[in-house]
Amino acid sequence: MAFPPGGIVDNVARQIQAPLQAALGQTVIVENRGGAGGTVAAAEVARAAPDGHTLLMVFDSYATYPLVYPKLPFDTTKDLQPVTQIASNPLVLVVNPKVPATDVKGFVKLLQAQPGKLNYASVGPGSSNHLTAELFKATTKTFVTHIPYRGGGPAQQDLLGGQVEMMFLSAVLAQPHVKAGKLRALAQTGAQRVSAYANVPTVKESGYPDFVVNSWVGMLAPAATPAPMIDRLQGEIRKIVTQPAFVAKLSEQGLTGIANTPAEFAQALQSEQARWTRLVKAQNLSLE
Repeated sequence: MAFPPGGIVDNVARQIQAPLQAALGQTVIVENRGGAGGTVAAAEVARAAPDGHTLLMVFDSYATYPLVYPKLPFDTTKDLQPVTQIASNPLVLVVNPKVPATDVKGFVKLLQAQPGKLNYASVGPGSSNHLTAELFKATTKTFVTHIPYRGGGPAQQDLLGGQVEMMFLSAVLAQPHVKAGKLRALAQTGAQRVSAYANVPTVKESGYPDFVVNSWVGMLAPAATPAPMIDRLQGEIRKIVTQPAFVAKLSEQGLTGIANTPAEFAQALQSEQARWTRLVKAQNLSLE
């Protein structure tokens, strides 16, 4: 596990832990090993024996590691191989309730009238909420000041307290705050609405048809792990995330099961890395 307890990666890992253990007939342990945006755990798994017993759970930020960390101690395309993306969820554009906007259109007008006055939080340069916010700025031709934090906890705390006004937050993490009225959801970033946010339009619906971003959790293994082991893991995870009860459980949280093939996962990684590389270059973003 590339991240500490409490986040979306940990959440998904613990949801599949018991059913995967039953399917494989062996103990499955979730070990949280955070640090350096998940690269500490990734480096350890890259060096691990390719026996199918040491696996890595990653967040969508894995696709941007080469952009953020130019001196990685491992190669994301050579030292680790994709097993499957397990689940995805949209990010949700949330604002502190003191912001006088109730939809994307009104929010964009507010930003255009006050360029640079409002701030947005992220869990750090190169993170999905950082790059999604920058894509939003480029798409809407607005300017919001980036305030990077060292983790999701501090970022959410300042967002709730009003020290920053907006954030593109994981649908899973935003849900309790939106339900409690502590944050206002203006839009979700997926191609379609998820049931957990049935009354919240997508950014696409709000007038920006090309704006689609999904956050995801996936599994990788050391590069030399035999193909039969990779295929079995992917197949068992597919069975788990397509069970009706499990689908319903994910849906309640705003999550959607994926369980794509290793080849499809590899293609998705390449596509995302290319997309964010174009944005970083076009906007001359600093990821330090």
